[in-house]
Amino acid sequence: MALNKFMSAEDAVALIRDGDTVGLVGGGGGLMEASCLFSAVEKRFLDTGHPRDLTAVHSLGIGDRKTRGMNCFAHKGMVRKVIGGHWPWSPRMQQMARDNEIEAYVLPGGVVMQLYREIAAKRPGLLTHVGLRTFVDPRREGGRMNQAAKEDLVELIAIEGRDYLRYKPFPVNVAIIRGSFADAHGNVSLDQEAANVDIYAVALAAHNCGGKVIVQVRTAVDVGTLPARSVRIPGAIVDAVVVDPGQCMGYETVYDPVMSGERRGPPLQHPPRPLDIRQVIARRAAKELVDGAVLNYGFGIPDAVARLVELRGEGERYYQTIEHGTYGGELLDGTLFGFARNASAMIDGPSQFDFYSGGGLDLAFLGFGELDGEGNVNVSKLGGVPVGPGGFIDIAQNARKVVFCGTFDAKGGEIAIGDGGLSIRRHGEVRKLVSAVEQVTFSGEQSRASGQEALYVTERAVFHLGEAGLVLSDVAPGIDIRRDILERIDFSPAIPAKPKLFPADCFG
Repeated sequence: MALNKFMSAEDAVALIRDGDTVGLVGGGGGLMEASCLFSAVEKRFLDTGHPRDLTAVHSLGIGDRKTRGMNCFAHKGMVRKVIGGHWPWSPRMQQMARDNEIEAYVLPGGVVMQLYREIAAKRPGLLTHVGLRTFVDPRREGGRMNQAAKEDLVELIAIEGRDYLRYKPFPVNVAIIRGSFADAHGNVSLDQEAANVDIYAVALAAHNCGGKVIVQVRTAVDVGTLPARSVRIPGAIVDAVVVDPGQCMGYETVYDPVMSGERRGPPLQHPPRPLDIRQVIARRAAKELVDGAVLNYGFGIPDAVARLVELRGEGERYYQTIEHGTYGGELLDGTLFGFARNASAMIDGPSQFDFYSGGGLDLAFLGFGELDGEGNVNVSKLGGVPVGPGGFIDIAQNARKVVFCGTFDAKGGEIAIGDGGLSIRRHGEVRKLVSAVEQVTFSGEQSRASGQEALYVTERAVFHLGEAGLVLSDVAPGIDIRRDILERIDFSPAIPAKPKLFPADCFG
């Protein structure tokens, strides 16, 4: 009997049963998101009330902060539990977590990707140092983000006198993924996609758990026409293929072969960015760059460091990476974070995180939401709302040097830039340098124990992590240390006799 795995979206999502654990893939901005299938699941639930009581698992952020991505699953009764690496792309799901309408858990993005592989291989979970002394450590919250979350997803174990975390396996009943091309046997190519992320890992986990693998593609092709080297998901593990001719590479991009790595194109011409505090932070952070370094840039202000490198024409001086599995090229920012033009390599996300967790990164530029005197950083829970770290923990904990980039305070601040320095006209209403962070996403204690170098760069001051906590090392010209720094934070950093001044080119 000839195989034919093509079917309608409605028939494909009917394979999902009440109570299933569903692995979802995406990376923000529509990257690798099976949008047609997500919408079909939502429509079926709204029309019939099924599937319900799902457990949704995702490693990175998925959605547009409005109606797409994880927002399709943010309906009362549809989802019982969410294990998510990054949540802000779905404010509705964040609100459901805050209201205890779902069991909300957060695990590091790389951990989720790698855990899929362990589940697929029937190994006893993921054993790793990643997450020690952070909020996913069971000695803290164990990844639980609200009162409804009661399960122990992580346990602490010791091997040869060293502490590790074991992230426990769970059955994956359904994988909802996407590719570019597929044939009737279910062989899937990703040739016109902008990343691989954890597509194969989640599909293999679902198949080996006896579940269903549902794939959305843009184009159907004849059996035998896909080159073997192009097939990233073999038909042996695929159950259903849905063709969506309107599938786009991302929310803002229909298709760009320069983003998929199929061909090279001219660099984008970006106008110079205005000299604001974001640029001051980026310029000061960029002073930490060294030739030949392997880099990672996080979401937010670190984007500005990547853009600065690009504008200076210095991209080839470093090996640039992002956690989606991409090396080199021009890294895009904002809602296109995760996309790159003219990449030099694209590997699977779990393998990228193997590289990170093993110490392959020389330098990481990451953001911060809160910072305390112990050097702890919070980006994962702010104001009681789950945010999630994405790949932040995997990266921040293991880079040889980490540079956190963020504004000194928030909401309503006014700062004038000129004459080689700064002038504070009005301080922000929200303090970000606090006595104790709401949640520990980066542990100063763990950083010191590993011998890591950590810097914290704001527009007016730079701190580094010392043996006893934060040390004020650099100050922007025009800043009064007591008035503009010490009286605006909730701890007392160590202060050298004469802190260094920011270089003059940070301000002009």
